[in-house]
Parts: sequence; structure tokens; C-alpha cells
Amino acid sequence: MPGPMSLVIIAVVALLIFGPKKLPELGKAAGNTLREFKDATKGLADDDDDKKKEDKH
Repeated sequence: MPGPMSLVIIAVVALLIFGPKKLPELGKAAGNTLREFKDATKGLADDDDDKKKEDKH
């Protein structure tokens, strides 16, 4: 896991590459993508649990 100094360097580089106006949009898009991914994997795990319950009965 990166240390605090590494995270600061990554943030500064991202700020230089994308600029201060674009950075919040990119963060929001990344957050939405991560949320969708978590929801999809949770749905797959729930489906798997349902199949296991059906197999027992």
C-alpha cells in the first residue's frame, strides 16, 4: 500500500496532467464506476448463495 508521500505525488501529477477543472469530474466518474462494479459483484455473490440454498433443499 502506498504511503502518504506517494499519494501526494500521485495527486500532484494527476493535477498537472488533467488540470483543476477536470479532476473532480474524473473522480466522480471513477467513484461511479467503482460503485457499479461493487454492485455487480455483490449481485453475483447473492446469486451464488441462492443456488447453494436451492441445492440443499
